Amino acid sequence: MSTLLEKLADGLRRAANFNRGVQAAPAVILWTDADRQWETVVPLLRSEKLTIFSLGPYAPAAWQGPAIWLKCVLANGLTDHPIPAGTVPVVYLPGVSRSDLRAIEICARELQPLAELQYRGVFWSQLNAKDWTVNAFLTSKSGGLGLDVAQDQASQKALLRAARGGVLLQQKVDDLAPRHLDAAWFDGLLAPNPTRDLLAWMNDPAGQKAAWDAARWGIFVERCRKDYRFHPDKDGEIAAAEKLAARTGAWATIWQLYQDSWTSFPKVVDLLERITPPSPSGLFDDFSGYPKWNVNEEMQLRNSLLKLDTLSAKAARDALLDAGRRHANRKDSLWARMGRAPLAESIGHLSLIAERSTQLPSGATPEAIATSYKEGLWQIDAAAMRALAAVHTKADTDAVSEALRACYVPWLEQTTSRFQDAVCKQGGLNPSMPGTTSLEQGLCTVFVDGLRYDVAVDLGKRLESLGSVSVDTQWTSLPSVTSSGKAWVSPVAHKITGQPSDVEFQPGVTDSGKPLSTYHFRKLLDDEGIQFVAFNETGKPSGRAWTECGDLDHFGHEHPLRLARELPNQMAQIVERIQELAEAGWRHFRIVTDHGWLLVPGGLPKAELPKSQAETRWGRCAVLKETATASMLTFGWDWCRQVQIAFAPGISTFVAGSEYAHGGLSLQECLVPVITLAIGGGASAAVSVETTKLAWRGMRCQVEITPAVPGLSVDIRSNAAAANSSVLTAAKPLTDGKASLAVPDDALEGNAAVVVILDATGKVIQKANTTIGE
Repeated sequence: MSTLLEKLADGLRRAANFNRGVQAAPAVILWTDADRQWETVVPLLRSEKLTIFSLGPYAPAAWQGPAIWLKCVLANGLTDHPIPAGTVPVVYLPGVSRSDLRAIEICARELQPLAELQYRGVFWSQLNAKDWTVNAFLTSKSGGLGLDVAQDQASQKALLRAARGGVLLQQKVDDLAPRHLDAAWFDGLLAPNPTRDLLAWMNDPAGQKAAWDAARWGIFVERCRKDYRFHPDKDGEIAAAEKLAARTGAWATIWQLYQDSWTSFPKVVDLLERITPPSPSGLFDDFSGYPKWNVNEEMQLRNSLLKLDTLSAKAARDALLDAGRRHANRKDSLWARMGRAPLAESIGHLSLIAERSTQLPSGATPEAIATSYKEGLWQIDAAAMRALAAVHTKADTDAVSEALRACYVPWLEQTTSRFQDAVCKQGGLNPSMPGTTSLEQGLCTVFVDGLRYDVAVDLGKRLESLGSVSVDTQWTSLPSVTSSGKAWVSPVAHKITGQPSDVEFQPGVTDSGKPLSTYHFRKLLDDEGIQFVAFNETGKPSGRAWTECGDLDHFGHEHPLRLARELPNQMAQIVERIQELAEAGWRHFRIVTDHGWLLVPGGLPKAELPKSQAETRWGRCAVLKETATASMLTFGWDWCRQVQIAFAPGISTFVAGSEYAHGGLSLQECLVPVITLAIGGGASAAVSVETTKLAWRGMRCQVEITPAVPGLSVDIRSNAAAANSSVLTAAKPLTDGKASLAVPDDALEGNAAVVVILDATGKVIQKANTTIGE
């Protein structure tokens, strides 16, 4: 199929056709163009192997010069511009009409040297001897292309803009033949995405105007005026921001694109922040497009949370539920995605706590209470962490902390007291010492310090992308501290014991009596044929191994409330480490931990224990002296029952000011998870999904997979293996196996791409080729 440029070149060549029986070959083809409509097209024609010279100021490198220079060129008198034999050159005369050359005696002086060429050459003109205009060439059925071009003034202006911009000449004639070519179509060639252009201009008004040529700017202004009832020069960017925030009429489409691709226009929000929402006018007012409205909503929510300390527990719960309903829509708003509505996200989690915290774990024994907790009440702890993770500033953290103290801390206190009563009635948690652990070959035990149950549930979901996962529980040793708990869950626990003199809760090696230092612990592992695999090693998958990763407990002690925000990073690091081991050949994993923890904003309440009664005092527990009077919460150390340990009642602590603590007697500290992971033939072989739907609607892609495996996400890339080749602002999670992805850059329409399904670690587990916008 020929382009318009190729057809134009053919038309010029045909002008040189002559009857050899009665005519001499023309010396030149004269192309007059009084309105200079073709001026920018001439350089393009040289790519079609036409020998074209232009009348104008002396510029031989551009094949341009005055009349005398052109006469010399046509006489082949210039060696740097030779005319190939058998070629009829074209002389383009911008600003000159055919009639200007007719009367030599009145011809302009600068044209007179060329006037005689009309007798030795031929004109490229219409049959009626008029100049070929762009419109005439496209529409004429006699020597032109016979296309359907709108003749209104706007369309004619748009036609010239498209022609002068060069893009029109690249179109295929066969593609244009069935179309009605009007202003919108012509302008679409130069500026195919007016919506994106408007956002680009709002993002940098001066810079964008300077980057566009006059034709492109003219198109932009005309489209703004016609489609959006707005003039960039006359109204300015603030008026545009007002219309964008209001989102009425055609501006709703611009808002939708902005929502999907706001990271491509980072300065637009600065404009929107300068806009004040209008006064309320009725029940159905929607001010969600205004950043100031969102800021005001955040401020009101913050103030309401800070006032919860004046309410009863029931009133506080009701207030949180009401706030959750009011701010539910903001949780999914653009401002939330920008990180500008942290309290709107946090209130959703606080509402869950308010709703569920009326229920306490039920049962008369620790096991029954644990079962009740695992059936769903652990979600209260998880929600508390997510509520804290959503906020970053001190003001917001203080507000969320107040809400947690109003409804979460009382539930935590009551749950812990109920659990402690059950432990007291039973006489302890662990009736016996750990026995010999049978570990099969090929099993890698992964120890994670401080992996609380609710966090372990999240980790288990993330690991499902690697293989088959199950999450079970057991009791850690009393007290719930690392020095006791790590040994308790290790595969060499049967070779470890405690002595009455071990007042720091560190047991020793049974055979030698030596303290269980890192050296002696690793030696016990080695004696059992278990490899100790350091963090930068992978070991031998044919044997058995113990490795350690994760840093939850250390981070909690160093940065208590920030631990909530750190949890996703910690989980990602653990998954990455396990995948590294899986890729090295390990297929079976057992993930264990030493203890959980309590995190109480504002600090755990202080419990009194006279110094005279304590041999060693920790936050939630203390070793009692032989002369001390035992309290109701006194139990023997699990490694040596002769060592008597006093536990702080409820969620209190013997050391004031602690927000993060463990070592006490609570479900959150003592109920520790055991996660098992079995991997198939490869690190991600257990995850097998199929892309069942991949459909484009404009620049939005609908993706569906089966089965709906949790923890997966989807991305669109130009290179499946390269995360940095993504055409999205970020990969998107698959919810119930479905996702809707918006490609923000319309310039990518028609480009080949790959839709990739990613596991929790970002590894590609499925891919499908596509064409953007097809």
